[in-house]
Amino acid sequence: MYSNVPLASAWTDAYLRSVLDWQAACGTSVLQAQQIQLGMLAAWQESAKAVQQELWDQWTSRFGGGVPLDG
Repeated sequence: MYSNVPLASAWTDAYLRSVLDWQAACGTSVLQAQQIQLGMLAAWQESAKAVQQELWDQWTSRFGGGVPLDG
């Protein structure tokens, strides 16, 4: 009768460990996906910044009366 107690406890521990491992794996994958999304957003913002700077330089050359000076 008492020999089943350690077996049940071991089974419960293994079950809980597998659930926690699965939860940790899901959490890790979500964090990695968010890091990739933030990297893509940063790259998109860099390209938007370059386009804005080019348009500003063209406007300055055309209507500002001179060549833009980069600071």
